[in-house]
Amino acid sequence: MTLPSLMQSMWWTGLTLACYGVALGLRKLARDNALANPALLTILLVAMVLLASHTPYATYFRATWVITFLLGPATIALGIPLAKNFARVRENRLGVGLGLLAGSLTSMLCGVLLVHLFGGSKELAMAMLPKAATTPIAMAVATQIGGQPALAATLAIVGGIIAAVTVQAVLAFVKVTDGHAVGLAAGTGGSGIASAHVARLSDGHAAFAALGIGLNGLLTALLAPVLAAYLK
Repeated sequence: MTLPSLMQSMWWTGLTLACYGVALGLRKLARDNALANPALLTILLVAMVLLASHTPYATYFRATWVITFLLGPATIALGIPLAKNFARVRENRLGVGLGLLAGSLTSMLCGVLLVHLFGGSKELAMAMLPKAATTPIAMAVATQIGGQPALAATLAIVGGIIAAVTVQAVLAFVKVTDGHAVGLAAGTGGSGIASAHVARLSDGHAAFAALGIGLNGLLTALLAPVLAAYLK
Protein backbone atom coordinates (compact mmCIF):
# COMPACT_ATOMS: atom_id res chain seq x y z
CA MET A 1 0.00 0.00 0.00
CA THR A 2 1.44 3.39 -1.00
CA LEU A 3 1.76 6.23 1.50
CA PRO A 4 -1.11 8.33 0.06
CA SER A 5 -3.47 5.34 0.09
CA LEU A 6 -2.33 4.43 3.62
CA MET A 7 -3.05 7.97 4.81
CA GLN A 8 -6.42 7.90 3.07
CA SER A 9 -7.27 4.59 4.73
CA MET A 10 -6.27 5.90 8.17
CA TRP A 11 -8.31 9.07 7.64
CA TRP A 12 -11.55 7.41 6.57
CA THR A 13 -11.26 4.56 9.06
CA GLY A 14 -10.57 7.02 11.87
CA LEU A 15 -13.46 9.23 10.76
CA THR A 16 -15.83 6.25 10.70
CA LEU A 17 -14.81 5.24 14.22
CA ALA A 18 -15.19 8.83 15.39
CA CYS A 19 -18.69 8.98 13.88
CA TYR A 20 -19.55 5.76 15.70
CA GLY A 21 -18.28 7.28 18.95
CA VAL A 22 -20.52 10.30 18.38
CA ALA A 23 -23.43 7.95 17.62
CA LEU A 24 -22.90 6.12 20.92
CA GLY A 25 -22.94 9.45 22.73
CA LEU A 26 -26.16 10.46 20.98
CA ARG A 27 -27.77 7.16 21.98
CA LYS A 28 -26.85 7.82 25.60
CA LEU A 29 -28.30 11.33 25.39
CA ALA A 30 -31.48 9.86 23.88
CA ARG A 31 -31.65 7.38 26.80
CA ASP A 32 -31.35 4.35 24.53
CA ASN A 33 -34.24 5.39 22.29
CA ALA A 34 -34.54 2.82 19.50
CA LEU A 35 -34.39 5.55 16.84
CA ALA A 36 -30.94 6.55 18.10
CA ASN A 37 -29.43 3.36 16.71
CA PRO A 38 -25.62 3.75 16.47
CA ALA A 39 -25.39 1.97 13.11
CA LEU A 40 -28.06 4.21 11.59
CA LEU A 41 -26.54 7.39 13.04
CA THR A 42 -23.05 6.41 11.90
CA ILE A 43 -24.27 5.78 8.35
CA LEU A 44 -25.97 9.18 8.29
CA LEU A 45 -22.92 11.01 9.67
CA VAL A 46 -20.50 9.33 7.26
CA ALA A 47 -22.87 9.93 4.34
CA MET A 48 -22.99 13.64 5.20
CA VAL A 49 -19.18 13.81 5.16
CA LEU A 50 -19.00 11.96 1.83
CA LEU A 51 -21.54 14.31 0.28
CA ALA A 52 -19.86 17.42 1.68
CA SER A 53 -16.42 16.33 0.46
CA HIS A 54 -17.71 14.99 -2.90
CA THR A 55 -16.01 11.67 -2.16
CA PRO A 56 -17.25 8.68 -4.22
CA TYR A 57 -18.50 5.77 -2.15
CA ALA A 58 -16.10 3.43 -3.98
CA THR A 59 -13.18 5.47 -2.64
CA TYR A 60 -14.56 5.31 0.90
CA PHE A 61 -15.21 1.55 0.61
CA ARG A 62 -11.63 0.84 -0.49
CA ALA A 63 -10.20 3.04 2.24
CA THR A 64 -12.15 1.35 5.06
CA TRP A 65 -11.18 -2.21 4.15
CA VAL A 66 -10.07 -2.83 7.74
CA ILE A 67 -13.60 -2.29 9.05
CA THR A 68 -15.04 -4.48 6.31
CA PHE A 69 -12.54 -7.23 7.16
CA LEU A 70 -13.43 -7.08 10.86
CA LEU A 71 -17.13 -7.70 10.14
CA GLY A 72 -16.40 -11.42 9.87
CA PRO A 73 -14.61 -11.82 13.23
CA ALA A 74 -17.20 -9.58 14.91
CA THR A 75 -20.03 -11.83 13.72
CA ILE A 76 -18.13 -14.98 14.74
CA ALA A 77 -17.59 -13.47 18.20
CA LEU A 78 -21.33 -13.84 18.78
CA GLY A 79 -20.59 -17.55 19.03
CA ILE A 80 -19.15 -17.00 22.53
CA PRO A 81 -22.49 -16.28 24.26
CA LEU A 82 -24.06 -18.99 22.07
CA ALA A 83 -21.60 -21.55 23.47
CA LYS A 84 -22.35 -20.38 27.02
CA ASN A 85 -26.10 -20.79 26.47
CA PHE A 86 -26.04 -23.94 24.36
CA ALA A 87 -28.00 -25.93 26.97
CA ARG A 88 -30.89 -23.46 26.66
CA VAL A 89 -30.79 -23.67 22.89
CA ARG A 90 -30.98 -27.47 23.08
CA GLU A 91 -33.92 -27.32 25.50
CA ASN A 92 -35.84 -25.07 23.10
CA ARG A 93 -34.76 -26.72 19.84
CA LEU A 94 -38.27 -27.38 18.53
CA GLY A 95 -39.46 -23.80 19.09
CA VAL A 96 -36.20 -22.44 17.71
CA GLY A 97 -36.46 -24.58 14.58
CA LEU A 98 -40.08 -23.65 13.88
CA GLY A 99 -39.42 -19.97 14.60
CA LEU A 100 -36.43 -19.88 12.27
CA LEU A 101 -38.29 -21.60 9.45
CA ALA A 102 -41.31 -19.32 9.82
CA GLY A 103 -39.18 -16.18 10.06
CA SER A 104 -36.96 -17.06 7.12
CA LEU A 105 -39.83 -17.99 4.80
CA THR A 106 -41.92 -14.97 5.84
CA SER A 107 -39.03 -12.58 5.16
CA MET A 108 -38.30 -14.01 1.73
CA LEU A 109 -41.88 -14.30 0.52
CA CYS A 110 -43.10 -10.96 1.89
CA GLY A 111 -40.21 -9.12 0.24
CA VAL A 112 -40.95 -10.62 -3.17
CA LEU A 113 -44.69 -10.00 -2.71
CA LEU A 114 -44.12 -6.31 -1.97
CA VAL A 115 -41.98 -5.93 -5.10
CA HIS A 116 -44.69 -7.62 -7.15
CA LEU A 117 -47.49 -5.48 -5.69
CA PHE A 118 -45.64 -2.24 -6.47
CA GLY A 119 -44.65 -3.28 -9.97
CA GLY A 120 -40.96 -3.82 -9.33
CA SER A 121 -38.67 -5.72 -11.68
CA LYS A 122 -37.81 -9.40 -11.41
CA GLU A 123 -34.19 -8.43 -10.74
CA LEU A 124 -35.30 -6.34 -7.76
CA ALA A 125 -37.40 -9.23 -6.48
CA MET A 126 -34.41 -11.57 -6.64
CA ALA A 127 -32.29 -9.05 -4.71
CA MET A 128 -35.08 -8.70 -2.14
CA LEU A 129 -35.44 -12.45 -1.60
CA PRO A 130 -32.32 -12.97 0.61
CA LYS A 131 -32.53 -9.58 2.37
CA ALA A 132 -32.82 -10.97 5.93
CA ALA A 133 -29.57 -12.94 5.64
CA THR A 134 -26.28 -11.46 6.73
CA THR A 135 -24.82 -9.24 4.00
CA PRO A 136 -22.16 -11.60 2.52
CA ILE A 137 -24.70 -14.42 2.25
CA ALA A 138 -27.35 -12.10 0.79
CA MET A 139 -24.90 -10.96 -1.89
CA ALA A 140 -23.83 -14.52 -2.77
CA VAL A 141 -27.41 -15.79 -2.95
CA ALA A 142 -28.56 -12.82 -5.03
CA THR A 143 -25.77 -13.47 -7.52
CA GLN A 144 -26.82 -17.12 -7.78
CA ILE A 145 -30.52 -16.42 -8.40
CA GLY A 146 -30.17 -13.48 -10.79
CA GLY A 147 -30.30 -10.45 -8.48
CA GLN A 148 -27.85 -7.58 -8.15
CA PRO A 149 -25.43 -8.33 -5.25
CA ALA A 150 -24.84 -4.64 -4.49
CA LEU A 151 -28.60 -4.06 -4.27
CA ALA A 152 -28.99 -7.16 -2.09
CA ALA A 153 -26.33 -5.81 0.27
CA THR A 154 -28.10 -2.45 0.49
CA LEU A 155 -31.44 -4.11 1.21
CA ALA A 156 -29.84 -6.34 3.85
CA ILE A 157 -28.31 -3.33 5.62
CA VAL A 158 -31.50 -1.25 5.44
CA GLY A 159 -33.52 -4.23 6.64
CA GLY A 160 -31.13 -4.75 9.55
CA ILE A 161 -31.44 -1.11 10.60
CA ILE A 162 -35.25 -1.21 10.41
CA ALA A 163 -35.26 -4.42 12.47
CA ALA A 164 -32.90 -2.93 15.05
CA VAL A 165 -35.10 0.15 15.45
CA THR A 166 -38.41 -1.71 15.63
CA VAL A 167 -37.82 -5.24 16.95
CA GLN A 168 -38.27 -4.57 20.67
CA ALA A 169 -41.29 -2.30 20.21
CA VAL A 170 -43.04 -4.69 17.82
CA LEU A 171 -42.43 -7.73 20.02
CA ALA A 172 -43.50 -5.84 23.15
CA PHE A 173 -46.72 -4.84 21.34
CA VAL A 174 -47.56 -8.51 20.77
CA LYS A 175 -46.49 -9.29 24.36
CA VAL A 176 -43.28 -11.16 23.48
CA THR A 177 -40.64 -10.08 26.00
CA ASP A 178 -38.58 -13.25 26.58
CA GLY A 179 -34.94 -12.48 25.87
CA HIS A 180 -34.41 -15.68 23.89
CA ALA A 181 -37.35 -14.93 21.60
CA VAL A 182 -36.24 -11.31 21.12
CA GLY A 183 -32.70 -12.39 20.29
CA LEU A 184 -33.85 -15.06 17.83
CA ALA A 185 -36.19 -12.61 16.11
CA ALA A 186 -33.42 -10.00 15.82
CA GLY A 187 -30.94 -12.49 14.37
CA THR A 188 -33.43 -14.03 11.96
CA GLY A 189 -35.06 -10.82 10.72
CA GLY A 190 -32.32 -8.24 11.12
CA SER A 191 -29.05 -10.14 10.93
CA GLY A 192 -25.93 -8.53 12.44
CA ILE A 193 -27.19 -4.98 12.92
CA ALA A 194 -30.31 -5.93 14.85
CA SER A 195 -28.39 -8.64 16.71
CA ALA A 196 -25.78 -6.13 17.87
CA HIS A 197 -28.61 -3.91 19.12
CA VAL A 198 -30.14 -6.62 21.34
CA ALA A 199 -26.91 -8.46 22.24
CA ARG A 200 -25.95 -5.78 24.77
CA LEU A 201 -29.08 -6.56 26.79
CA SER A 202 -27.90 -9.98 28.04
CA ASP A 203 -25.97 -13.11 27.10
CA GLY A 204 -29.28 -14.85 26.41
CA HIS A 205 -30.26 -12.19 23.86
CA ALA A 206 -26.81 -12.44 22.24
CA ALA A 207 -26.80 -16.25 22.11
CA PHE A 208 -30.14 -16.58 20.35
CA ALA A 209 -29.36 -13.66 18.07
CA ALA A 210 -26.17 -15.43 16.97
CA LEU A 211 -28.16 -18.60 16.39
CA GLY A 212 -30.65 -16.64 14.30
CA ILE A 213 -27.92 -15.12 12.13
CA GLY A 214 -26.20 -18.42 11.41
CA LEU A 215 -29.19 -20.65 10.83
CA ASN A 216 -31.18 -18.06 8.89
CA GLY A 217 -28.18 -17.59 6.62
CA LEU A 218 -28.08 -21.35 6.05
CA LEU A 219 -31.84 -21.56 5.42
CA THR A 220 -31.71 -18.62 3.03
CA ALA A 221 -28.85 -20.17 1.07
CA LEU A 222 -30.80 -23.44 0.78
CA LEU A 223 -34.33 -22.16 0.23
CA ALA A 224 -33.88 -18.95 -1.80
CA PRO A 225 -32.74 -20.73 -5.02
CA VAL A 226 -35.71 -23.13 -4.75
CA LEU A 227 -38.17 -20.28 -4.20
CA ALA A 228 -36.58 -18.22 -6.96
CA ALA A 229 -36.92 -21.07 -9.45
CA TYR A 230 -40.57 -21.52 -8.48
CA LEU A 231 -41.37 -17.79 -8.60
CA LYS A 232 -39.76 -17.40 -12.01
